[in-house]
Order: sequence, then structure tokens, then C-alpha cells
Amino acid sequence: MRSTTRYIALGFAGVMLAACGHKDKDAPLAFVPADTPYVVANLDIMDDATRGALLAQADAQLPSQLAQLDASAERLARKDPDGARLLHALRTEFNGKTIESFAQGAGLNLKGYSAFYGLGLAPVLRFQLNDPGAFEGFVGRLETAYGKKLDVALVDKQSYRKYAFPASGTEVVLATVNKQAVAALLPADASPALLRQALGLDRPPQSLQDDGRLKTLARAKGYQKWLVGELDLTRALPLAISGKDPLISAIQKAHAEAIAAKTGEPVATQLQTSPSCGADAARIAARVPAMSFGYTRLDTKHQDVRFDVALADDISNAFAGLKVALPGLGGSGTAPFDLSLALPVAEARTFWLAQADAVAAKPFSCPSLTDLNDSFAKLGPAMQKAAIPPFGDMLGLRIALDSLVAGKDAGLPTFSGRVLIGTGNPDGLFAMGQMMVPALAALKPSHDGKPLPLPKDATGMLGQPAWVAMGEKALAFGIGAGEDTRLGDTLKDPIGDAGRMARMHISGAMYLSWLQLMEQKIDSLAAATAAIGKSDEPSIDDSGDSAAETAAELARSKAQFAAMKSQAERVDRIDAEMHVDNGGMVITSQTALK
Repeated sequence: MRSTTRYIALGFAGVMLAACGHKDKDAPLAFVPADTPYVVANLDIMDDATRGALLAQADAQLPSQLAQLDASAERLARKDPDGARLLHALRTEFNGKTIESFAQGAGLNLKGYSAFYGLGLAPVLRFQLNDPGAFEGFVGRLETAYGKKLDVALVDKQSYRKYAFPASGTEVVLATVNKQAVAALLPADASPALLRQALGLDRPPQSLQDDGRLKTLARAKGYQKWLVGELDLTRALPLAISGKDPLISAIQKAHAEAIAAKTGEPVATQLQTSPSCGADAARIAARVPAMSFGYTRLDTKHQDVRFDVALADDISNAFAGLKVALPGLGGSGTAPFDLSLALPVAEARTFWLAQADAVAAKPFSCPSLTDLNDSFAKLGPAMQKAAIPPFGDMLGLRIALDSLVAGKDAGLPTFSGRVLIGTGNPDGLFAMGQMMVPALAALKPSHDGKPLPLPKDATGMLGQPAWVAMGEKALAFGIGAGEDTRLGDTLKDPIGDAGRMARMHISGAMYLSWLQLMEQKIDSLAAATAAIGKSDEPSIDDSGDSAAETAAELARSKAQFAAMKSQAERVDRIDAEMHVDNGGMVITSQTALK
């Protein structure tokens, strides 16, 4: 028996060693410290069909992304002309190219692995290359367009390029190491040890590849391996507030030096950090320890995403078992735009009063966090007022739009749909409405859900018929022809399951209508700006070019909307949901494409 057990154990060990042997020691995750505060990485390579579909989507979005890059460069031009030229040079690399052709020209491996992570809070991006020579050529073209070579330095015979940002005390580091590209934002006076680790010359004592944390997270949350991200606030927040992180320290020092140059206040005085800051930061982080996200489904027709927020037990317990009696919160959404939002004021009031009491009993002592003490001190009285009816009786809100049409000549849009207010006292809420709108005084809705037409005196602004109906715990209004026939069913729709906080459904056609409405507003603003530009009246802004800048920004916004509309035409529907369970808050979205 012992021999059999021994052989089984040896066999199991052999399998484990073989599995370990297949790990790529140079995979991006092998360079990521196990204690990194944040990371986004792919754990597997997606299939060719899905990659092709996503590239097509990215190409559709590319014009809007490039417009944003142009805007960033122009905003940067005044403060950092060199940095603006670098962004313009990067923009030029995309001229006439798709994402795939750009990647090929730059030597990037779209079928490879990559990781974005923190060395402390310093961000590092590491991705695999198909052709390191092509990548070097890409960087060379950036330098040519930029107008000068980036500074070149060495650490242990490994060369790297760098570009400093004096105003922030930081520098970008760029290098090709074996068949990987590495880009990092580090302190301008980064230590050799930090440089070596960023470039991968020194490996972390334990890597994310070693501990398998991301794989465990993906299994637990149902994330697909194509993209998984995590932010560990128990690590990130103390680093950010305690003053111990090298990158944050460099930024704070540069800021202090700038202030010292203006006011004479000593830099050392400005940089003093209370020992309590680390403890206060850890206390806050314990309330929301971590966040993570990933795709749960990704193919040519579906893009489903899950976002998790870990919460302290008392926060989760306050809402995980709460069943909000809001009609529609438990359904899937039937209108082209259908949003249900739980607003359980009584339970929220109890929760926030407890938080205010906790801060009052133990105030924050870190100077950068003492404003929180005042905020929570004001929160207590505000929550007391929240108990006053009808607000204190509120359970939630539902908005269901059946149609939305942009108005002509920048006029108000026309719409039809229903608005439902969940409340523990619908009679009291309607009585308050009657006090505010005397024309409603003759209406006496009962709890049977029967719609009653609103008097014309009360619907003048709407320009179309409207109705009111009442349920046991809801008051609903229908606006537009035919909406009276839907009010009764709206009041009978299922309420939320335990922990459900929000739900949304939007059709592709309605999504496109929203974008068109927003675009119309941009057009109206552009017309107004043009009219001001032609005016002979002197401008309040004496810079002389504010109107031109605004016009340019509006033009970029129009380009972005055009790209967004092109993408929206591919959307069949989008559904989203938010709930709280024993582990925290979960937000999911499902996008179905045509």
C-alpha cells in the first residue's frame, strides 16, 4: 500500500513538474511582482475569428481615438511643446492605416501576450514583438517626426530611451529587451534597482506567473482568459497617501519645488507626511479592498463584461439581502430604453448614519484626509433630513422610453414612455404633487393601477397626452399616445431580487437615437460659437484664440460622434445589471452585435 501511494505521489509530482516546465519564463507575467497594486493582462490568446471581429470594431473606433489624441496634443502644446510634438508624431503613424497594419509596421505581436502593471505605483507596459527591428524603426520614425532623438542611456549594458517631464518629476522609459517592448513611467531620478526591475533585468522574488493569482481570479469570477484586470486598493492606497512610493514622491517633490519657487515655502516642509497617513489609507482601503474586471463572453456577436468591487462585510451585509419593491427592477427590460434604479432611502440612511458615526468616533488624522471628517460630519444632518416624507419613503425610479426623436432646429426632443417612482407611500407622494400642481386636485387615483388622464392644464409643456396610475408601492406616469395601455402592466412588473440595485436595457436603435440627440446639441453649440466668432463685440477672453480653440474642439467632437454612430449601427442591444452579494458589488453588461 505504501509503495502504491509513493508511486502515485511521484507520478503527481512528475505531472506538476512537467506543467511548471511548460511555463514561459519570459512571458510578460513572469516579470510582474506578485504584490503589484494593479495589473491588466491576457492569460491566453484569442482565436483568429474573434480577433478579426475586434480589430474591425477597433478600426471603426479609431477615428474618434485619433481625434482625442489630437485634442490631447493641442492641450499639451502650451505647457509642453516637445511632448505635444511627440503625440503628433504618434498620430502620424496611424495615417491611412488600420490597427493591424499599424501593428505590423511597428513589429507588434497581436497574437502575443502583454501585461500592464505597477512597480509600486509606477506603470509598466510589457508586450511581445514579432519583429524587434520593426519596432526600433517605429521608434526611430517617432524621433524623426518629433524633431530630435530621445535621450539614450545604459543600465548593465541594456540600452533604453527616455523622455523627461520636468514639471512632474517623471520620465518615460522605452526599451526593446529580447523580443519584448517595455514602456514605463518612472521617477526622473529612478534608482538603478527600479530601472533594472522595470526593464526586466532583475526578476521579482515571486511573480504573478508563479502565484497564479490572476488565473484563480478568472476562475472565481467567470472571466475569460483574454483579458483580466485587478486593482488591489489595500496596496495602492497606502502607497499613494503615505508618501513612500517613489513615483508619487517624485511628483510631489516637483510640485513642491514649483510652489517653493513662487512662495518661498521650503520644499521639506511641504513634503512632511504624518505617520498616521499610512494607517488612515489602510483603513479606507479595508472598506473597498479590491476591484477586478474581465470579459465573460467574447465572440463575433457578443461582448459581455463583468466588473467586481470587493466590499467590507458590513457594507455587503447591508444590501446583499435587501429586496427593493420597485416594479421592473427584477425584469429584463421591455422598452427600447429601460432603466430601473433602486433608491432605498430608509436603508441607505441607516447605513450612512452608521458610517458618519464611525468617523466621528475615530476621525482621520492624516492631513490630506481630514476633509473627510467634515464631509462625514455634514452627512449626518443630511441623512436626518432624508427621513422627511416623501423622499424618506422612496424605493427607486424606473424610466422606460418607447420613442425618442431629436427636435428640429435644436428644439426639444419628442418622446413617449413611462416614469415610475417606487415609494412606500404613493398616496402621500401624489398629494404633494397636487399641492404643487393645482390642476391635479380633481384626480383621485386608487391602488388598482387604472390609468387616469392628466388635465390639459397639467400637460401643456409636454405637448401630448399623459396619464397617472397608482400601485401599492409605486406611482407611474405615461406620456405619449398609447402609453395609458402600458401603465397597468408596468406597475405589475417583477420587483428586484435580493441585492439587485440597478438594471438597464437599451436597443441599438435607441442607442443611435441618443447619439444623434447628443450630436445635435454639439451642432447647436458649434453654430452658437460660429456666431460669436463673427460678432464685433469684444471677447471676454483676452487670449484672442479661445473661439478658434473651441471651434476645433467641436470639430473633433463631431468626428468622434461620427465614429460612435458608425459603431452604434452594429449594436443590436445592450443590457446591464448591478447587484450586491456577500462578496461585494457586481456589475455586468452584455452587448449583442448584429
